[in-house]
Amino acid sequence: MSSGIEADVVLDAAVVLSLGMNRVLGHGAGLAGRGAEALAALAEGRAEARAAALAEVESHERALREVVERNARIAALAETGAKIGAEVALPERLQPGERSAAELAAWCAATDPLLDEAERSLSEHLAAQVASQVFTAPAEGLTADTERSAPPPPRSGEVQRNDVRENLERIMARLLPDVAEAERSDVAEAAGLLAGIGTAEEAEGVLQEVRLRIQAANRRTEEERERERERAAERDAAEQAEAERRYVLDSITAAFEDMGYEVQAGFETLTAEDGTMTLTKGGWPDHSVRMRVDGAAHVRASMVRERPAESEDDRRVDVEREQEWCEAFEAARDRLRDAGIRSDVAWRLDPGVRELPVSARSGQTRGRAGQRERHRERHT
Repeated sequence: MSSGIEADVVLDAAVVLSLGMNRVLGHGAGLAGRGAEALAALAEGRAEARAAALAEVESHERALREVVERNARIAALAETGAKIGAEVALPERLQPGERSAAELAAWCAATDPLLDEAERSLSEHLAAQVASQVFTAPAEGLTADTERSAPPPPRSGEVQRNDVRENLERIMARLLPDVAEAERSDVAEAAGLLAGIGTAEEAEGVLQEVRLRIQAANRRTEEERERERERAAERDAAEQAEAERRYVLDSITAAFEDMGYEVQAGFETLTAEDGTMTLTKGGWPDHSVRMRVDGAAHVRASMVRERPAESEDDRRVDVEREQEWCEAFEAARDRLRDAGIRSDVAWRLDPGVRELPVSARSGQTRGRAGQRERHRERHT
């Protein structure tokens, strides 16, 4: 942008961590308490107090993320249990609320073995289901080879049948309970071959095939779990980036409003806010500042005229307004620094070096209003 300023923006660690905590806690855009303390210590130059507050924020934010992961696992196990018709004891999901980092960590430590036990219980339930389906009919195969060689002892066939069933249930219990339905059917299909086996060797061959299919199903399930973790991390990063962008926008708006400017959000499209703002002031009938915040990392601003300059006096006023704006920007930087937003000026055009451009804002506004009106006419 001509006749303006460009600055890189860096958010303080206390802001970044606190915004993450607020997203988990659902406290909106306000900074969490310890993060605010860290910022206050930064502003006052109390390095030791800042380090202690920041360490506590980091610990709390990490504990909150651990709770979120456990809550998600509880929900997933409950969904799996419902799918396979199993009732399993699960801990209640935790609402972090105002709990300390130590309390959150203790809950996670106590919850982990309960979740592991619930997963084992679901796998065992699934194994028993499949075994029950396989062994519903009386077995004939396993007794055949024995009958040809010598009369079997009493209930010999049933003993062999029970041995195979126990082996199947033990092997099936290794199947992760949240495997996809197709994977589960594939394993059950192999296990179903046991109903027609003729010898113990054949039974072992079928069980080995079941093992291989379970290994493949578990591997694909673990891969899908990892993909879901990656998707969750991407969603979290996008939400964090939006929270940081909003924090920067709100902080800049508050800083300039406190200094007497009127700040209006800009719209690059008809539907989505794009991070542009127009700053005006009561004593500026012919001037305004166009500002754009790219994400939470870059700010660009330039002063513009609302109508073309017509005289040397107009150009003199331009220089005065530019100087006033430059001073206001520096004052805003100080305010933003207190809010944990550091801005490093990358490019600056001094007052009077270039003629101010004329704003096309009013014409664009009329054009967009016309577009909206034509859009409505086409759909009525």
